Amino acid sequence: MSSSPASRPPTIDPVAASRWARQAPADGAPWLHEEVGRRMQDRLQWIKATPRHWADWSPLHGGLDAHALVAQRYPQAANFVLEPEPALQPRTADVFAAPWWSAKRWRAGRPRLFGDLPEGGVDLLWANMGLHMAADPEALIAQWHRQVATDGFLMFSGLGPDTLMELRGAYQARGWPEPTHAFTDMHDWGDMLVHAGFAEPVMDMERIVLTWGTPEAALAELRTLGRNLHLGRFPALRGRQWRAQLLQALAGLASPAHDGRIALTFEIVYGHAFKPVARVAVAPESAVGLADMRQMLRRGRPGT
Repeated sequence: MSSSPASRPPTIDPVAASRWARQAPADGAPWLHEEVGRRMQDRLQWIKATPRHWADWSPLHGGLDAHALVAQRYPQAANFVLEPEPALQPRTADVFAAPWWSAKRWRAGRPRLFGDLPEGGVDLLWANMGLHMAADPEALIAQWHRQVATDGFLMFSGLGPDTLMELRGAYQARGWPEPTHAFTDMHDWGDMLVHAGFAEPVMDMERIVLTWGTPEAALAELRTLGRNLHLGRFPALRGRQWRAQLLQALAGLASPAHDGRIALTFEIVYGHAFKPVARVAVAPESAVGLADMRQMLRRGRPGT
């Protein structure tokens, strides 16, 4: 399933989004991604189901420490790595083959890389800090739905609309184009989950404030978190004069509430949802996929 162009996030440039998705993190996933992964992993304690198998979606961007935490929580579960970008698969394979990984972080055997998932999908699909960078989030959620087993669940996180509100204000005050694309509200993501076929979506959010001592440090970390995917972003290269103005704008975001350090807000959205048994609409003629039909037969009852 793919959403219509009119229903996609109107500010995301799909070419820029694809280019970013193919770029491997230079020094591992950003600290913020790992921290969000740690907090999301902690939420697993409230889910009673114990997965027999789980898959991590794009762990280079989502975080290897977060991957290890999930693996340690479910040491008996078979685990898989899903990297949708072929350009990142060699780097991902190298990371999971490295001796330091198996010696220091691995408790449940090496994950299965880029192979076929179990028939019917995995009990848990883990997708940390990626959905907000997708040009077509509805299509991505639909893809996740196909990879989750019936009665399995999806756990994901991403950035919400209050992210970088201070920086947006600074850009607006100077008449500059938006510093980043618009981020989707968690309620809209919940609607996308239901539309894709998930059930019982639970969405929540929190705000994390990051601080830096210098504008150079702030700019360096922001570059690890993503790129400006806005269709209306400045179309040409920026020069040294503009960079100096940007650093000045960042310096102006120093907050007395944070000991005079530059402070920027990140809205973190968390979501999880279960995949129910497929239901077939009552009609003179209905169609159902083979995998869904198998699930219905195992249950001994048709969908209604």
